[in-house]
Amino acid sequence: MTTQQVDVLLIGGGVMSATLGTLLNKLDPSMKLTMVERLDHVAHESTDGWNNAGTGHAGYCELNYTPEDANGNVTIERALKINANFELSLQLWSTLVENGELPEPTQFINTTPHISFVWGEKNVAFLRQRAEKLSAHHLFADMEFSDDPEVLKQWMPLVMEGRDPSEPVAGTRVAYGSDVDFGSLTRNLVNRLTSQDALDLRLNTEVVDFERNRSDKRWTVSLRDRNSGKTSTIDAGFVFIGAGGGSLPLLQASGIEEAEGYGGFPVSGQWLVCKDEKIVSQHHAKVYGKAAIGAPPMSVPHLDTRIINGQPALLFGPYAGFTTKFLKKGSKLDLIKSVSTDNLFPMMSVGMHNMDLTKYLISEVMQSHDDRVSTLRGYFPDCKSSDWTLAHAGQRVQVIKKDAKGKGKLEFGTELVAAEDGSLAALLGASPGASVAAFAMIEVLEKCFSERMNSEWKEGLKALIPSYGESLIDNAELLNQVRERTLTTLKLK
Repeated sequence: MTTQQVDVLLIGGGVMSATLGTLLNKLDPSMKLTMVERLDHVAHESTDGWNNAGTGHAGYCELNYTPEDANGNVTIERALKINANFELSLQLWSTLVENGELPEPTQFINTTPHISFVWGEKNVAFLRQRAEKLSAHHLFADMEFSDDPEVLKQWMPLVMEGRDPSEPVAGTRVAYGSDVDFGSLTRNLVNRLTSQDALDLRLNTEVVDFERNRSDKRWTVSLRDRNSGKTSTIDAGFVFIGAGGGSLPLLQASGIEEAEGYGGFPVSGQWLVCKDEKIVSQHHAKVYGKAAIGAPPMSVPHLDTRIINGQPALLFGPYAGFTTKFLKKGSKLDLIKSVSTDNLFPMMSVGMHNMDLTKYLISEVMQSHDDRVSTLRGYFPDCKSSDWTLAHAGQRVQVIKKDAKGKGKLEFGTELVAAEDGSLAALLGASPGASVAAFAMIEVLEKCFSERMNSEWKEGLKALIPSYGESLIDNAELLNQVRERTLTTLKLK
């Protein structure tokens, strides 16, 4: 059996691996990169346009990023961080567009106002406080607030038509929000790398096993061709596991000490989809509301304009569900196989202390089409059931990890787990996911390529992402400079 030797092995053909491969290639074009993907083309699982919300998650409209504390005060720190991190992605994409390495921006990103919408006096008061705090910060200075039904009708006519005029309502809007087709973006990134012979792409290939050589910090990774059944091996200096829901089992298979105690809680999603051009043309926004009690953050309801593979549609959801699969095209045994002696207690602890979430998921699974449409009417009062069909979204595996007391806690963000010697890293979790791909992959570089990041790569990365190494949260002048450039280059103004 022949063994291919590479500098970097990227496991998973999604936006994370594509972004990391792009950064490494730009920083050191001599690097030999290989990407393995278990399906027959890239960006077909979580990154596919139909398997995620497509929102350029910037904290503009997602109310779960600005929770209230015990005293009823809205906290904005997480929204500030997410917004600043998304700006890194916008800068990277802008550089690639300017260099001709990404296509016309409208092929993967389009201006779609980000709107938060609530009804009821208590929720209106919450949104007003949120808007006041956020708009006082330079990152959110362009946020508009209104509780005038006539103004809101201009922002989102479908949402306001047929609504009770006596009901208190309010909304906020950031006009340059975006809809991102992460599938198209990823395919373009991978195509650029393969067309320049910078990346060896192996499709229909799955990872079978890992063997670690501690003496030279390299990995021997066994692979299997899913069509022929033939096996092969790759000798890699660095391994990145960016396989979405499939990352946890692969991380466990690597055997690194840092993986101990991690588990996963799989959550599936569904959308109501409308493709009627007359209806779709009347709505141009992403309208986010408040999540139901007990719902995970990925289940915040929203009525979205989407452009996927160039085709417009209207989506509402997501409706959560439960499955034991870790991937949409995975196995029902995924959850069972992920349980081990080191994560059993944390997983049981999470199950016992998250009964609201369990009840919520059961109620979601039991819903009928009419039940789902009834929820939709909170955001589109005059909708007709027959105009909407159900589509299945992607799988998400929320992170379970040990807390300080050794018990389990459920995390709803992304988490990077890396070997101490920097030879392997895996990205777990989902939200806000693809939107912060640049930030997440810079974290991989800083943890696993620290020597080069502290020397020759620093200036190279700053050329790709001008604000790298500086704080957009603290530096208003820098933020205004980079945002002016990205909004212009990506045609988001």
